[in-house]
Amino acid sequence: MQFLPWGALSTVLVGLILPGFTVAEDANSRVQIALNALQNWYNTTSGLWNTCGWWNGANCMTVIADLAAIDPFVLDTAIYVFSNTLQNAPAYNPQPGPENKVQSRYEGAANASDWLDSAYDDDMWWALAWIAAYDVTNDDTYLGLAQGIFSSLTKAWGTRCGGGGLQWSTTSSYVNAITNELFLSVAAHLANRASSESERDTYVGWAQKQWDWFAAQDFFGPDYTINDGLLENCQNNGQTVWSYNQGVILGGLVELNRAAPNDTYLESANKIAQAAIKTLSDTNMVIHDVCEPNCAPDATQFKGIFIRNLQMLQQDSPNDIYKNVMEACANSIWANDRNDQNQLGVNWAGPFSSADASTHSSALDALVAAIAV
Repeated sequence: MQFLPWGALSTVLVGLILPGFTVAEDANSRVQIALNALQNWYNTTSGLWNTCGWWNGANCMTVIADLAAIDPFVLDTAIYVFSNTLQNAPAYNPQPGPENKVQSRYEGAANASDWLDSAYDDDMWWALAWIAAYDVTNDDTYLGLAQGIFSSLTKAWGTRCGGGGLQWSTTSSYVNAITNELFLSVAAHLANRASSESERDTYVGWAQKQWDWFAAQDFFGPDYTINDGLLENCQNNGQTVWSYNQGVILGGLVELNRAAPNDTYLESANKIAQAAIKTLSDTNMVIHDVCEPNCAPDATQFKGIFIRNLQMLQQDSPNDIYKNVMEACANSIWANDRNDQNQLGVNWAGPFSSADASTHSSALDALVAAIAV
């Protein structure tokens, strides 16, 4: 593991070096303290965060971008992370494949194939991360990466369940919710960042096609929560209602409504969000997944993804319930799920058990959402 020299690190973190268990004066202070703790896991050699996986790294980068978008004091940190991760992380792609060969649209830009592995959902987490980096920097290299990743995914559009959708990976026929929600979200995000009407229409077309297909499948339970995936016969498999499956769809529908306004998109998003809150929140409005406190290695990331996308819905379709949930989660994390190194765990109601870059970045999503509302 290699860290920046102290002088460089202090510049990159923009004065966020606040050692020890710290009493934050306000919500903005606690977010900056938490960012500093997250960056203690950042490995400058790999451009990734030690203690968590490849797709989790994309979410670590996304939460930093989201914070930089609302807190200018974080901008230097974010710009450094984007650049360093772009340069170094591809060498640590766990499953690069020869089939993943697609060029970014910008000549001379980084190659989108560097970010593809065998799992289509992993690919799209990185697409969303690079879109978030583009939103902060306006650097076309980052947008080009997201466009290249999405272009590769359109080739994976399937024909089995209802004549469409994507399977989980190159080697699995499982049709799961998250992969298809991510495809919708990336397409809709790109539509709102397109450089021409024809390009925008192409992305809108894919997003609408995905939503129409998704809504017609058997992903939804009777309470309008979203199940994990479909059986081989394309029926609901009855598996766990994970928080991130209730979240990604919210951001996708918000972005699709921005690109091609249709009242039904936000109506569906609100129905899903309220069903999720009813199902997953405790009496204090704190969100939980059923695996707590033993959610490693993947489900440690899920709740932050839900809150991140709930905050997007709150921007476009405000509801006091959403605001209350985001603030309740953030306040409980800080009071009940933090250790003496300001590391944040997986059970937001507490007690703190352990932390890694995944649990911490997920909780940081909630802290960021609470200051963005």
